[in-house]
Amino acid sequence: MTSAAEQSSPSNTPAADEVVTLLTELIRINTSNPTHPERPAAEWVAEKLDEVGIASTILEAAPGRASTIARVAGTDSSRPPLLIHGHLDVVPADASEWTVDPFAGEVKDDYVWGRGAVDMKDMDAMTLAVIRNWARTGVQPPRDIVLAFVSDEEAGGQQGAHWLVDHHADLFADCTEAISEVGGYSITVRDDLRLYLIQTAEKGIAWLRLRAENRPGHGSMIHPDNAVTELARAVTRIGEYQFPVHLTPTMREFLTRIADATGLPIDLENPEGALKYFGNAARMLGATLRNTANPTMLQAGYKANVIPSRAEATVDCRFLPGYSDELFDTIDQLIGEHVSRETITEDIAVETPFDGAIVDAMAAALKAEDAAGVPVPYPMSGGTDAKSFSLLGIRNFGFSPLLLPPDLDFSALFHGIDERVPVSALQFGTRVLDRFLRNC
Repeated sequence: MTSAAEQSSPSNTPAADEVVTLLTELIRINTSNPTHPERPAAEWVAEKLDEVGIASTILEAAPGRASTIARVAGTDSSRPPLLIHGHLDVVPADASEWTVDPFAGEVKDDYVWGRGAVDMKDMDAMTLAVIRNWARTGVQPPRDIVLAFVSDEEAGGQQGAHWLVDHHADLFADCTEAISEVGGYSITVRDDLRLYLIQTAEKGIAWLRLRAENRPGHGSMIHPDNAVTELARAVTRIGEYQFPVHLTPTMREFLTRIADATGLPIDLENPEGALKYFGNAARMLGATLRNTANPTMLQAGYKANVIPSRAEATVDCRFLPGYSDELFDTIDQLIGEHVSRETITEDIAVETPFDGAIVDAMAAALKAEDAAGVPVPYPMSGGTDAKSFSLLGIRNFGFSPLLLPPDLDFSALFHGIDERVPVSALQFGTRVLDRFLRNC
């Protein structure tokens, strides 16, 4: 066994050649949450690791809700391990809306198509490709790597990462840093400059159920105490409200580094003014400047001529690190005294500094594959399993490296129709990940 540092730097590795096959196979395993539990995918991962002599363990939080955990030994056992975690579940897909079968894993027009192609079976496949190639060729990383292919991320992780942290924390207790999804992808500024967004923060989650209750009645009569009307007013107030802008440490550094790299006239006193420079990424980045609350579901009544006694709504709220109190206080003011709220799901916001040897290793790996690449930290509007693993004191980074075409609306592919990833981006990402893991 030879250390990764003693190996030549990868340029076109067997791992980059295998990654497409791995991704297409994994996409073909339908793991739509909650209807298709992850057990078949977890077993597939275990088989792929076993083929190259890596032992793994499958753990179930509930029947079928399975995660696969493995550990790859490094050359220096005194160093804390790196955790690589990726979820196996995906959101559902309506085949009638797609150009291709969302679970066929089809390669078409130099893209791999299918549900999970970017969220996040691509990273699962890249990780497996690198680790399998190392096992075949006798490469050993500089420190232990813990692999966690987990269930239930798309539903908040209560039967996935959260459950693992609560019941099997010993598997990850000595890890100090982790990498996972939604980071390391490129935004092209010009031909000689690409920004690679590495996620160092993400907003907290609060999914709320609002309820209005009042007297039922006949739909033909005058009835001022209508639960549907009361709830509709509250939902409208929430949907139309715009929270104030807050510049978090991550967003401040993001804008500062971009101004330095591009020379753009970015005013930190007016961060929203910078959004016009970010093209398709502006929607997501704009959401990381303020708390958000979006009504997503409504339910009331059972017959056209009956005024119901109850009406309910669901609101998807996301809060910036340090601003959860502002969110809940504002929601309570907006719903008024006649509408109640309860929490369906709540999870923390996370943030870590963009510094240290691990960041240096990311930057070096990206630069080696793309001389025009500049890594920058960014906050994400959504949530990942980083929330769970951060409870163990682990620093989390979104680092699933992809070199993307300038005109690809990448953020729209997450949970979107015709989800797909360029073959060249997968191969690029596998090479970057290989370089990074050899030197982190």
